[in-house]
Amino acid sequence: MHTSLVLTVIGPDRPGLVEAIAAVIARHGANWEESRMAQLGGQFAGMLRVTAPEETQDALEDALAGLGSVGLKVTVARAAGAQAQVPKLLHLNLVGQDRPGIVREIAEALARRGVSIESLETRCVSASMSGEMLFEAEAVLAVPPALAADELRTALEALANELMVDLDLAEPAGA
Repeated sequence: MHTSLVLTVIGPDRPGLVEAIAAVIARHGANWEESRMAQLGGQFAGMLRVTAPEETQDALEDALAGLGSVGLKVTVARAAGAQAQVPKLLHLNLVGQDRPGIVREIAEALARRGVSIESLETRCVSASMSGEMLFEAEAVLAVPPALAADELRTALEALANELMVDLDLAEPAGA
């Protein structure tokens, strides 16, 4: 029997960190299933899901904690079981003049409607003509089956007008 584990990893960025994590996982007979990793502000940050045989799980967790010797802090959590209902996935793209609170206001509107953020990438970029800072966000949203996409779109478009941002909500390609 295998257990699914979700790991969060953070530490000063340097070459070889992913290899160090992968070596520990492989040494304990675990399988690297999925991950998202990035360098942010000089720090390596990652999330990953692995499956591990139950009999090696404790040793794997101890070995992952040992990665502190290379500057990595690893937190391990057991993954939740499968969801009862499969949500509909929608892609959200947002662009607007940067200002504090954009993520909070969008996240609040989504949470009120029971929408979960599956993934979120944000960045600030310089506008090509004006040089002002633009905020860009790309997200994958898990929408409850009972919530109509048009209802969500209408609510988000009203909020986009208040925030003065451009927003696009669409089904993923190939859906």
